[in-house]
Amino acid sequence: MLGLLKLTPLQICASGYVAPIAQSLVTAVAKGDDWEPVVQSITRGFGFDSLMYGICLDPQPCAESRQFVYTTASPEWVRRYDKCGYVDIDPRVRKTAAKALPIVWDQRTFRGVSDQIDDFLNDALTFGIASGISIPIRDAHGRPAIMTLNSAIPLNDEVRLAQINRNCGEFMLFGQYFHEFLMTALLDKTIGPVNQGKPLSPRERECLVLVARGLASEDISQRMSITVRTVQWHFDSVRAKLGAANRQEAVALAIKRGIIIV
Repeated sequence: MLGLLKLTPLQICASGYVAPIAQSLVTAVAKGDDWEPVVQSITRGFGFDSLMYGICLDPQPCAESRQFVYTTASPEWVRRYDKCGYVDIDPRVRKTAAKALPIVWDQRTFRGVSDQIDDFLNDALTFGIASGISIPIRDAHGRPAIMTLNSAIPLNDEVRLAQINRNCGEFMLFGQYFHEFLMTALLDKTIGPVNQGKPLSPRERECLVLVARGLASEDISQRMSITVRTVQWHFDSVRAKLGAANRQEAVALAIKRGIIIV
């Protein structure tokens, strides 16, 4: 079943470099402003009518998986999409789940593949979704997500394709910022961190014990014969599971809960 994400005030960390294409959105959210008009403005500035973002909390999207969606399209389309189980039919979802490249599509791209897909395309047309670009996103936890910019234009002519090709990099960059800065924070606020409360793995506990004993990431990587990047990955997972803001808090919580003994 699809969970509908609503744009609500967020506390985000907007320090560091923010690409110009995402600056207005990140600024609006950081100030506590209504950010839906900004999303709509950026979408129209890209030359599209609506934006739809979806994330699956399971490795493969299907009708039984945990999915959340945000869209500037009609909420009725989300209800229709969920009721008809279109996640199992939507060719954009299948294509982006299998590849890391964007898909530019119109009414010629998927027509005739199957009767089910044709029915899906016909239904989408009634909601003004006739063509667009679908961008796959993978986050640090390996969760598959997709951002689709939709248009009511049924066929992409040469001028339209040239415009999309020229701005494709901007679309992809915006999608990543939209996901990393905003939607993951919104998802955590809605359902809580996905891994919070799960038990630590033996390797995660080992990393935690070593950092509690004063070892740095480089020392831990040598001791455990893993890369520094893998050490960081373990600590990201530890912090998420314990609900800790940093390594020091993770150590304190683990000791308090009896997870590790130093």
